[in-house]
Amino acid sequence: MAGVPDKGLQLRSIIKSSGELELSLVDTPVAPPAGDEVLVRVEASPLNPSDLGLLLGPADLSTLKSAGGVTRAQVPEKFLKAMAARIDESMPVGNEGAGVVIAAGPDPAAQALIGKTVALLGGAMYAQYRTAKAADVLVLPEGATAADGASCFVNPLTALGMTETMRAEGHTALVHTAAASNLGQMLNKICLKDGIDLVNIVRSAEQAKILTDIGATYVVDSTSPTFQDDLTAALIATGATIAFDAIGGGKLASQILSGMEAAANSRGGAYSRYGSSVFKQVYIYGSLDPRPSELARNYGLSWAVGGWLLTPFLGKLGAEGVARLRTRVADELKTTFASHYIAEISLAEALQPDVIAAYNKKTTGEKYLINPSKGL
Repeated sequence: MAGVPDKGLQLRSIIKSSGELELSLVDTPVAPPAGDEVLVRVEASPLNPSDLGLLLGPADLSTLKSAGGVTRAQVPEKFLKAMAARIDESMPVGNEGAGVVIAAGPDPAAQALIGKTVALLGGAMYAQYRTAKAADVLVLPEGATAADGASCFVNPLTALGMTETMRAEGHTALVHTAAASNLGQMLNKICLKDGIDLVNIVRSAEQAKILTDIGATYVVDSTSPTFQDDLTAALIATGATIAFDAIGGGKLASQILSGMEAAANSRGGAYSRYGSSVFKQVYIYGSLDPRPSELARNYGLSWAVGGWLLTPFLGKLGAEGVARLRTRVADELKTTFASHYIAEISLAEALQPDVIAAYNKKTTGEKYLINPSKGL
């Protein structure tokens, strides 16, 4: 098929039984698209925390070394048992991205996409080329670049998924941690547009300013000596009884539940030794703090802590619901769901130890973008 390359580079990660993480670029065969498939030349793919978990695993990054186009680091022995399912398996990386359709199978729907700039979700995006079903790609609005659409699945659908979950489970307002992140800013814009009260928990005054500058009303700093009182006041004002926690470890989830209980009790009612009857839910969806989660259990017995992940949520939502969310993302791509990056790097640069150290900081406002077509 004309225009289809024989092979393309793909970034792969493997943890060997010897306890060594190995990152490399592998020449991977590219098959001509068949049926309703399209072949996308990938031009932008973000480095999200979820990508870093697969890319780097639990490797000790102080041991990073690069030689001969391969980057290696040691994985502490205590983590190897948890990695058993991926030991000695070379794994492609990159959840989402965007690029241009350069070839398509004979199906008319696929043929109509040739030359279009599209976004897609499905793994193996840190690669020069990616094949996908025509129905699985999202055509970007006229004038949108691959960089504009690179992050239009994971963060936007996660943020929308939070408000969808809130409504479906009978809550009317929500709490979000690590709230100044790219995702957190999207969530703020969604809540402002949809009239949802949102309590934002940040970790510095600088992060708080990022949110107040875009219109956030309730922002509390977890490093402040008055944090618990400030949080409780915001929970009283909003009535938020569901939280999405990106931190994971430490006491924060418990502090949120304590604040929700205090807010519920502030409204009065008969005393109960079992605590308030108001149900309080914290979903942990990230692990910015890898320590164990600590629960004080001073918030009665009507509460829950659980995990929340985008893929199972989308599966429950169904095709019609997912299509509705995708349409909204496309319509608001350059407003509500706009993403910003501090640097664009090539596949080769993504393997350099100093670059890895930079993008692995996960610093607010310092998101990196891989362009697999860069340097070709």
